[in-house]
Amino acid sequence: MTCSACVAHVEKTVCKLEGVKTVNVNLFTNSMTVDFDDAHLDINTIKNSVENAGYKAQLHEVVTNSKSKATLKIDFVQQEQDEIKMSWWVSLTFLIPLLYISMGHLVGLPLPHFLHGNENALVSAFTQFLLTLPIAIFNKKYFVNGFKALFKASPNMDSLIAIGSSAAILYGVFAIFRIGYALGHTDMETVQEFSNDLYFESGATILTLITLGKYLEAKSKSRTSEAITRLMDLAPKTAIVIRNNQEIELPIEEVVVGDIIIIKPGVRVPLDGVVENGNSSVDESAMTGESMPVFKQKGDLVMSASINKSGYFTLKATKVGNDTTLSHIIQLVEEASSSKAPISKLADKISSVFVPVVISIAFLATIIWLLLGYPFDFALSIGIAVLVISCPCALGLATPVAIMVGTGKGAEYGILIKSAESLEMANDIDTVVIDKTGTLTEGKSHVTNIVCNDLMTVNELLQLAASMEKPSEHPLSEAILLEAENRKLKIQPVNNFLSIQGQGIEGEVDGIKYLAGNLKLMTEHKVKLSDFATLLDKFADEGKTPLFIANKNEVIGIIAVADILKLTSHEAIEQFKLLGMEVIMLTGDHAKTASAIQSQLGIFSVIADVLPHDKDKEIARLQALGKTVAMVGDGINDAPALKRSNLGIAIGAGTDVAIESADVVLMRSDLLDAVTTLRLSKAVMINIKQNLFWAFSYNFIGIPLAAGVFYNLLGWKLNPMFAAAAMSFSSVTVVLNSLRLLRFKPTYLQAVRPNAN
Repeated sequence: MTCSACVAHVEKTVCKLEGVKTVNVNLFTNSMTVDFDDAHLDINTIKNSVENAGYKAQLHEVVTNSKSKATLKIDFVQQEQDEIKMSWWVSLTFLIPLLYISMGHLVGLPLPHFLHGNENALVSAFTQFLLTLPIAIFNKKYFVNGFKALFKASPNMDSLIAIGSSAAILYGVFAIFRIGYALGHTDMETVQEFSNDLYFESGATILTLITLGKYLEAKSKSRTSEAITRLMDLAPKTAIVIRNNQEIELPIEEVVVGDIIIIKPGVRVPLDGVVENGNSSVDESAMTGESMPVFKQKGDLVMSASINKSGYFTLKATKVGNDTTLSHIIQLVEEASSSKAPISKLADKISSVFVPVVISIAFLATIIWLLLGYPFDFALSIGIAVLVISCPCALGLATPVAIMVGTGKGAEYGILIKSAESLEMANDIDTVVIDKTGTLTEGKSHVTNIVCNDLMTVNELLQLAASMEKPSEHPLSEAILLEAENRKLKIQPVNNFLSIQGQGIEGEVDGIKYLAGNLKLMTEHKVKLSDFATLLDKFADEGKTPLFIANKNEVIGIIAVADILKLTSHEAIEQFKLLGMEVIMLTGDHAKTASAIQSQLGIFSVIADVLPHDKDKEIARLQALGKTVAMVGDGINDAPALKRSNLGIAIGAGTDVAIESADVVLMRSDLLDAVTTLRLSKAVMINIKQNLFWAFSYNFIGIPLAAGVFYNLLGWKLNPMFAAAAMSFSSVTVVLNSLRLLRFKPTYLQAVRPNAN
């Protein structure tokens, strides 16, 4: 495929087949995704329909090399690049002598005597024809595809090239016959006339320059797919498996669920699994962006592509092949790169009628100039120039190349954008609704304050509280025990432990009875709060939960516990505001706790006390007010709201629910990446609009110029060779403009991630 007209023709052809639900053809990746009912249709029928439409098609699949037992995925982008490169070099090799013979004398270059003068005109013309022939043969796809599409009444860019270059070459063949006839009748005036009117070099130059443009496009494609290639390279090709009490190295595709995999220090984990034995620190930065290694022990999940830093452990495979987290990510990036944004429909609709209109303009321009009394060669060059300069390559590349670069760039930042439509929708967001727990906050409690009286030191109070909480199952106990562990405090034995439902616990440490719990527990046991009563309202306003520690007479200390904010949450909220977004926090927490978070972050408004199954109703209410809403949540209890929103952004390291329910998945679990998603979308959409503007402007200016509209007024006439160069340049310009997105770099990330991409 070479233009949007090709895309429209293939889509239209396949859509006619019975059982086809949706068809998505991508020009830039030369790929097609078809959703069809296999009860009415099979892959061969689809393949045949594409080939009958004038294009080649083959199933995109994994091929196994039986000798090496390694899996090889066909690299269609590289294959295309190699083919075009060969055509370009062959074309250039023959074009240089052709231009020397046909135009060298115009700049005073010497010619061999057998090519000079009217008496050798036939030899010169035939030599030019022979030099043109290999160029036409190596670029035959333009003729085969172009005329096939033309005869099926669905002309495309190849049709324009085929008609233009064929006209030039056929006119040259006609001139050879006229020169031969004139020489036989010693009509030197006619010999001179047709010797000067040969257009072999024009046809050959058109094909060569267009092939050069295609080669530069193909090279650019390889750059835009770098993100996917890097992801694929993360996956090891083999794994060491224990079978029959023996260690054997197997190709990764032969590993099955339940196999025990040996993970040695320094190696990359080949698949998803659960630690069976041993422990180690694992670098998950490739998957989650988390720069610090994560400690893994028995029962912990380890994702594919993670790096084992130091220890030795075995892994029980839970997901293999295309089910691994890495495979899901690669699939998402590929699908997003190949999908089509709504804005691309504009280019597709225009291109579907553009080519037939251009052919009509070229034909009419040729006829009009002939009727005005101009020579046939003049009129023919006008028609050829119109055909060549109008090739809608730039129009067809304007959207897909920017989408591909944008989604690839997102993947570099750990942002998985599921479709081009999602990328475009992110540009229209005006309201961001954010879940609190696990999104703005860490999602787990931490000790924030420890206050005690003169009876104990801070560490002594924490040691006592941790000892009391050790047998407890209360949610706060984990935070207190973690803090004690961080301070390396020794847990003391507790006797006569008693859990009091809804209030707290009691027990004896070193023979002394202590209480640990809420205000109700203190009141029930008539314990004096003393000066600690003044801290209740303060902690409540800050969204913290107080735990009183008391003996039988008085409170001896208070420990405040809270789900603390993530380090980047405040910066993320500020960045949303800079984008002009209305930020709303949506949470199931009490209004007072939510209000404390709101005041700390400066959030515009808060909707609190909302049950998980009612969150989607709040999203619908905001949409009813005319707002375009992005919902940011953890992808599990927020799944309905993520689905309901205009753009669902899941924070969570690639969980299945997040991938299914959201339009965008943030692998780093960092709210700043949601900001990056919106900024990346805006950058991509600006880029697409620039591409479309230049593509439309180019044709708007180029077609009248080629048609000779300015010839009588200003003497401007476009040579077909320059038309071909201009057409190729326009396509390369669009691609290069899109590649500027590779320089996209959110400056606000540098403060929190010095090594950010």
